[in-house]
Amino acid sequence: MSTQTQPVPSASTAPSAGIGGRTVLAVVVTLLAWASAFVAIRGVGRDFSPGALAVGRLLIGSAVLALLMLRGGWVQPTRREWALIAFCGVGWFGIYNVALNAAEQHLDAGTTAMLVNIGPILIAVFAGLMLGEGFPRWLVAGIGVSFAGVVLIGVATRGAETDLVGVVLCVVAAVAYAGGVVAQKPVLRRLPGIQVTFLACAIGAACCLPWAGVLVGELGAASGASIAGMVYLGVVPTALAFSTWAYALRRMDAGRLGVTTYLVPPLVILLGWLLLDEVPPALALLGGVVCLAGVALSRRRARVRPPVPAAQEAGPTA
Repeated sequence: MSTQTQPVPSASTAPSAGIGGRTVLAVVVTLLAWASAFVAIRGVGRDFSPGALAVGRLLIGSAVLALLMLRGGWVQPTRREWALIAFCGVGWFGIYNVALNAAEQHLDAGTTAMLVNIGPILIAVFAGLMLGEGFPRWLVAGIGVSFAGVVLIGVATRGAETDLVGVVLCVVAAVAYAGGVVAQKPVLRRLPGIQVTFLACAIGAACCLPWAGVLVGELGAASGASIAGMVYLGVVPTALAFSTWAYALRRMDAGRLGVTTYLVPPLVILLGWLLLDEVPPALALLGGVVCLAGVALSRRRARVRPPVPAAQEAGPTA
């Protein structure tokens, strides 16, 4: 692999105001792959514990991403970029995966997806704090509405302590996911998306290595379908989807891209119904709808009135 210290930005890699067809395709692939991940995690969770599944998925994803990197060049990260990549790897790839896997031990795939997808609001909050994207009033309103939705889901699961633990784990996963996205965005301005994704995934895998021994033990007793599911999680929702996400994030605002993920929960509910024969409780569904409504509300923009020409301000006699 060649080494480049000062890559020259090109029209194909620099962020632009418009969204091209390839960027739209990257977003669609990402959403479909991530929706399938919630169902796959729920399915293989019978044979793999949260930490073991996380380390297996991330090791497979890192191996695939390493192969993909052979086709491109290496750009040496700066000290600040290394710090942001490490933050993304520990949070989004490490903590997020373990928390998400653990949450799906307690909640169905659809409810988990609805709770985790408060992430776009958290992305907008973090982007406002760290990327200077601001705090519009609609964001504040959306936070309040989504919080009400989380409360409804909590009420729907109040009958079982383990379910409430699942709600908390989903919130932890959402925070880790949002922090990872915001940390990743500045790095993608200079570094290739594949490289950033590989490094973050490898760091996340390293964080999960304490569960490697558990994974080895569980592999011997796991079914072939569960092992295939773990391989799928590593190749498609991790290596492929995180790469297409990075491609889109390099060309879109973090908040604007983050809001597209509110399409994931309806896809998860549909796939969960078709493949797992499970549907979230009615009150949890209502809470999820409220959460997603809050996300949509948070992305609204105040209408800006066009300036009045000076001739009109002066009146007819002008």
